[in-house]
Amino acid sequence: MLRTKALALTVSIILFASPMITVNSQNQVGDKPATTGGKTRSAVRAMNGMVATSQPLASAAGLRILQQGGNAVDAAVAAAAVLCVVEPMMVSPGGDMFAMVWDAKKKELKGLNASGRSPQAISIDELKKRGFDRMPQIGVHTITVPGAVDGWAKLLERYGTMKLAQVLQPAIEYAERGFPVTDVIATDWQNGLSHKDHPYFAATYLPNGKPPAPGEIFVNKNLANTLKKIAAQGPDVFYRGEIAAKIVKFLNEEGGLHTRRDFANQTSNWVDPINTTYRGYTVYEMPPNTQGLVALEMLNILEGFDVSKLGHNSGEYLHLLVEAKKQAFIDRARHIADPAFYQAPLDKLLSKDYAAEMRKRIDAGHVAGSTDSSPRGGEDTVYLTVVDKDRNAVSFIQSIFSQFGSGLVAGDTGIILHNRGAGFSFDPANANRLEGGKRPFHTLVPAMVLKDGKPWLSFGVMGGDMQAQGHVQVLLNIIDFGMDVQRAGEQPRFRDFDEGLALESEISADARKTLEAKGHKLTTSPGAFGGYQAIMIDPKSGALFAGSDPRKDGCAIGW
Repeated sequence: MLRTKALALTVSIILFASPMITVNSQNQVGDKPATTGGKTRSAVRAMNGMVATSQPLASAAGLRILQQGGNAVDAAVAAAAVLCVVEPMMVSPGGDMFAMVWDAKKKELKGLNASGRSPQAISIDELKKRGFDRMPQIGVHTITVPGAVDGWAKLLERYGTMKLAQVLQPAIEYAERGFPVTDVIATDWQNGLSHKDHPYFAATYLPNGKPPAPGEIFVNKNLANTLKKIAAQGPDVFYRGEIAAKIVKFLNEEGGLHTRRDFANQTSNWVDPINTTYRGYTVYEMPPNTQGLVALEMLNILEGFDVSKLGHNSGEYLHLLVEAKKQAFIDRARHIADPAFYQAPLDKLLSKDYAAEMRKRIDAGHVAGSTDSSPRGGEDTVYLTVVDKDRNAVSFIQSIFSQFGSGLVAGDTGIILHNRGAGFSFDPANANRLEGGKRPFHTLVPAMVLKDGKPWLSFGVMGGDMQAQGHVQVLLNIIDFGMDVQRAGEQPRFRDFDEGLALESEISADARKTLEAKGHKLTTSPGAFGGYQAIMIDPKSGALFAGSDPRKDGCAIGW
């Protein structure tokens, strides 16, 4: 539903705060870093708390929770729920999430895997019987049980100080009363409509038969009602109650194999993040079924080179990073799968000796052959991070995989259901093969870096295959080239595809010539370089510095 009359909600949520608030917000379309008078924007600085998300309304909601006395986990869940309303092509209660949480009191880092599992009845043979010769990319058979709502509840249960009803209130307000659509979101909305023709989708997300234009007010009362039920009854209503019944009924009508038991059995798992060291810093990523291994392997390979001497974003530098990525992606294709079905040899893969072997395979003068980087897809994600006054820290990522996920809205729930099952392999010999009750390969990777046993950087780079590549580029910008947390995210990035190497426009002509001379096939991929958010904790002063990506509506707010 669209409303042309402006609402006071946007202003009221942003302006209630104290004059101590500092904000860095970008709203820019395109791949060029934001500059002012030839200079990059400054990092946001604050002491009492910090929120960095891809959308100002979500950042403001997180700040509201912090100022009401909530901690970093409370604020992260609040911001994530708002993003489900204001960036519906990216994220939904019908998707999955992962998080890392630093408990300042216990001095402990834990990870939460809140990804969902496939229906027990699904299999490669079953889909072959239904006429499929490969894993579908959209539609009912790509829908795994959504894990996000259970993840929100598990985070609050273990670390939060507020109830689910409190932290969902900002999202409920925006869904019920509406929000003004930004230019970036309007563009993403339009770009995600090519195969979204289901009547429930159209009724919910195409008011008046078309996507909302920039500045128009979008209202989703169905989603507001669903969030109210979750707030009042907790995750049980989503997995065992009224909402579960509606979703399963809808999926069965669409030909899906889902059952009420599949939903009732959904649970999130607390895990220990995997890590490596890089030049004195300890970098933590999530273990399989995510691709966190890729970033850590790349860092292990690159630690053996003096990358700073090559010159930032020079042809030689970019070549080295791309070739390290290719080596790590070989293991990505072989070893990233649900650990309940396949145990990757992580000790070996993360060892420095193994990295030395991979390093020998890199030819500084010539590009390596193509590597198998499957599976593909899954660009549509939100990343956010929060640090509170006690220096609890949350690195949080949530997604519905493709733009508008499966393209299916579950009846009158207002919930877009993800297509995360598209990440399964149709190859029976692959560790990530489609099986019943299994979690698929995930691109989602929140990250955190510790220095001397204390959190130093909480960050992420959203965007499918770009995520691990982006993590490494940002970290090298900070650690090897001394950039601050804002500038590190603004720098032009590369993204390596099977089809070729994509470079953002500000990478120099000399670098491009050098890469082509080494055998790289350069290609174009507008808008595919991810979106970065980060908060750094200064080891000396304890101050919080935040960066937010100008490629998105990114907004870092501190107070």
